[in-house]
Amino acid sequence: QVQLLESGGGLVQTGGSLRLSCSASRNIFSFNAMGWYRQAPGKQRELVALITSTGTTNYADSVKGRFSIPRDNAKNTIYMQMNSLNPEDTEVYYCNARICFDKNWGQGTQVTVSA
Repeated sequence: QVQLLESGGGLVQTGGSLRLSCSASRNIFSFNAMGWYRQAPGKQRELVALITSTGTTNYADSVKGRFSIPRDNAKNTIYMQMNSLNPEDTEVYYCNARICFDKNWGQGTQVTVSA
């Protein structure tokens, strides 16, 4: 089975940067898409950034121009570079992999941005 492991979360000041990593237990070359979602207490999980197998990316309006989602197929890993962070970005971030019709989720990594 496919397992996803997120890392790189932590505490950062407003305006700072973090780089999240999502490592898969198998090759990601054939995945339909991989992406990052986030969820705050009392809110629904929302898409932050997505990259398809062809390299097409999609970003939430709130992070456009600040976040990017590079991919390293050789390392079975995607990243999310997060710049110009603000307190509204304080969430648990989850990695997602879409394989055919199935979705796979990591356990999440906490990002906290102090004012």
